[in-house]
Amino acid sequence: MTTPHTAANSLRHTPLLGTLSVIPWTSDPADEERNAPYLLAYSLGDGREGPEVGEETMRTVLGEVGLKPGGDLMDLSRSPGLGIKLLVEAGRAVLTMPYLNAQCPVPPEWEEDAREIGHVYFMVATRPWTSGTPGKPVTEERLRAFIGDDEVLSSAAHCLLPVRSLRG
Repeated sequence: MTTPHTAANSLRHTPLLGTLSVIPWTSDPADEERNAPYLLAYSLGDGREGPEVGEETMRTVLGEVGLKPGGDLMDLSRSPGLGIKLLVEAGRAVLTMPYLNAQCPVPPEWEEDAREIGHVYFMVATRPWTSGTPGKPVTEERLRAFIGDDEVLSSAAHCLLPVRSLRG
């Protein structure tokens, strides 16, 4: 089980996007083949003009920061000018990007995998997740149902985000 956390976002798009959240997850620690840890950013769809406008606004925001919803997986280590950074330190992931700043606790295996692999798989959903309420635990089944939905996957921005730490 994991818990989403509210992200701070810029004033320009805030009324239309509504609440932005992030949630980390990783593959089963018992798996011998470990995958990169994952980080999902999404809107609750509670913007002032509803979830449809929020979805379109998220597409606009992603385009403005250089991410392509529905496009190929981007390796952000090859695009450092996009201004998307991830600091992983002391059991926390700190995501900084235009329009979105978020900090959330991460499990020890997530932090360990992020450091070892050197990146996380970062997905920004354009479709709102209205039941991914910040501060309330999300079961693995609910998370899988959302991120495994074909429409969510095909309309999201997907990238490999390099991990930074204070250690260098």
